[in-house]
Amino acid sequence: MYTRVLVFAIILMMLSCSSKSGDFDVRDYGAVGDSLKINTVFIQKAIDACHKNGGGTVVIKDGIYISGTILLKDKVTLQIEQNATLLGSSNPLDYQSIDTFVDATGQERGNCLIGGIRLSDVSIIGDGIIDGNGAAFTYENIVAKKKELKINPNDKKFGINRPFLLRFVNSSNVKIKDIRLRQPAAWTCHFYQSHDVIVDNVSIYSHANQNNDGIDLDSSFNVEIKNCTIDTGDDAVCFKTTSPLPTHHIKVQNCNLKSEWGALKFGTESMGDFYNIEINDCQINDTRGGGIKILSVDGANIHDIQIENINMNNVDMPIFIRLGERLRTYRNADKQTVGSISEISIKNVIATTRNIKESRISPPTGIFMTGTPDHKIGKVTLENIAITLPGKGLISDLKEVSEQIDKYPEYSFFEVLPAYGIYGRHIEDLNMSGVQFDIKTKDERKSIVLQDVVTSTNDTLKIK
Repeated sequence: MYTRVLVFAIILMMLSCSSKSGDFDVRDYGAVGDSLKINTVFIQKAIDACHKNGGGTVVIKDGIYISGTILLKDKVTLQIEQNATLLGSSNPLDYQSIDTFVDATGQERGNCLIGGIRLSDVSIIGDGIIDGNGAAFTYENIVAKKKELKINPNDKKFGINRPFLLRFVNSSNVKIKDIRLRQPAAWTCHFYQSHDVIVDNVSIYSHANQNNDGIDLDSSFNVEIKNCTIDTGDDAVCFKTTSPLPTHHIKVQNCNLKSEWGALKFGTESMGDFYNIEINDCQINDTRGGGIKILSVDGANIHDIQIENINMNNVDMPIFIRLGERLRTYRNADKQTVGSISEISIKNVIATTRNIKESRISPPTGIFMTGTPDHKIGKVTLENIAITLPGKGLISDLKEVSEQIDKYPEYSFFEVLPAYGIYGRHIEDLNMSGVQFDIKTKDERKSIVLQDVVTSTNDTLKIK
């Protein structure tokens, strides 16, 4: 009898150890990958059990699993296997808002498919797909969903908080690796006041709705983004500060980017500072917005930015730098004073602009930098930059370039600029070396126009 009890105890101990080191399959908790069942509760049960067990891996495999908001827990890895898809529910009532805020467009944000607050040591990995089902949140489909659920058609709040795909708030030691992220209803990845984040070999495709950014680093630090492929209808990689806390110590490298608004963008939400940011060895293709956009309009001091080895093909405006005085606030923060932009280094850039028919500005300009009459941009270094442009600018098209000091900072709002190569205005210290422009057809505008630029060095500017 004693022997049987001892054997049974050993078996229980082995099972307990196996549970601690094993995976947590969501199917064991009731989830079904039939593309029909709403699995929110069951996936959450698996995550909670994994966390209670001291951490581990929650696995989603074999099928399409529909879900609303699921919240990760400390020391939990969510693994989506190659043959599995986590698909966002089409019902707005299936989502939760974490740390609700209002973005620069005036829209309420905070809902997400996967996320959490004050997390540590969490990962999302695997070769599978997380799909936000963003098309379900278009205006037409929300109207249809109201009718289906018998919700008052005059309820203007239903569905307005379009869910992000991934959202981490005040979190640390976060890793996103190898996963394929698809079609969110709003931003794809939002890291707010988080640190020690790695995003590696992630594929993003986001064109299902509006405001569909790829990766947003918001008042966060110690972040590395590498080996990613990002194709978005809005900004691809965007640095934000919707709080007075800075975004700093960031590295972006070896990424392939495509965007309808901005491939590499600082702002527009820019209350806190941006500094110690390095971007290198990236390819930017078919981007209707700017390739590199550095924008301080809400009080941010942007400095110590190094951008090197960037190839751009078919981009509206390769480089746009704007210091403005919009001074918008977020999250009930106090209003900031006007910020600054200085110690910006952009080196080794090869770019071709879009043709006249496709460009948002016609004809395009390669580089546009402007401060305001009362607040000049500081030191900017442009080195070894070659830009090919279509030309075709006419003197008759030129008008006085407005200041727009407190407006939304978009280069296309300034219309045709007086130079096809570089137009710089309100700058303290501009250093150029090895800058080259290749014009395919005649352009009546000047190659370079500088206004209210205190100090300018121009070494080996070449025109072809």
